[in-house]
Amino acid sequence: MKKLYLAFGIVAVIAVGAVVVLSFFLGSIVKAGVNKFGPVITGTRVELASASISPLTGSGTISGLLIGNPPGWQSDKAVYLGRAHLSVAPFSILGDHIVIKEIVIDQPEFVYETKIISSNIKDLLKNIETATNAGTGAAAPASTKEGKPIRFEVRRFHLQNGRVTIGVGPTAVTVPMPPITLTDLGTKEGGITANQLALAVMGNVLDHVLATAAGAVANVGKSAGSAATDAAAAAAKKAGENLKNFFGGKK
Repeated sequence: MKKLYLAFGIVAVIAVGAVVVLSFFLGSIVKAGVNKFGPVITGTRVELASASISPLTGSGTISGLLIGNPPGWQSDKAVYLGRAHLSVAPFSILGDHIVIKEIVIDQPEFVYETKIISSNIKDLLKNIETATNAGTGAAAPASTKEGKPIRFEVRRFHLQNGRVTIGVGPTAVTVPMPPITLTDLGTKEGGITANQLALAVMGNVLDHVLATAAGAVANVGKSAGSAATDAAAAAAKKAGENLKNFFGGKK
């Protein structure tokens, strides 16, 4: 009986050790993937500080995701996500069709800079679309060792308690951003590439950033009534309209 207990004990220790090692392994895959392909997709600095995923439950956390500004803008970042929780179909991350059941992002930070009708957000979106349409060379979708393209499916994406900082320096103003929920990204297609997923998510989120900034500037214009502020509001609204045209009017 003692030998049986000892055998079970050894198996349990090995199993626990395997789970710990695999959890670290999966987290490392996610972190390495983001840090490698993120800059290719956005055309900017992208850094993910850490990631952890449980191979048994599929639940995980990513922390410290920074997306830098395109060249020519003042702030060192356009987007910062302190922490995001995700639920992945167990072990799908090891295959070529990764199923993400849910992503919940809480308290993300966005920086909005504008010059008349151009903005850092619009430049970032252009970079993502260019990388998605290119699909060759460095911008080619990630693939498995067997050469199969890795495809993603996100059943629910939710962003809440976001904040948009308009401008930089002492004159910057921070305003709240409405929550965003997206569902069934890549489900109908049987999975989409990382580039396509980035465009679908970031396109929608950054569209909301522009709308939030335009609304805030317009409100300031109503209260202040100055010609300069009214012109800034018109420019921000124009940027939002251009973005909608840029995506064919789709949200």
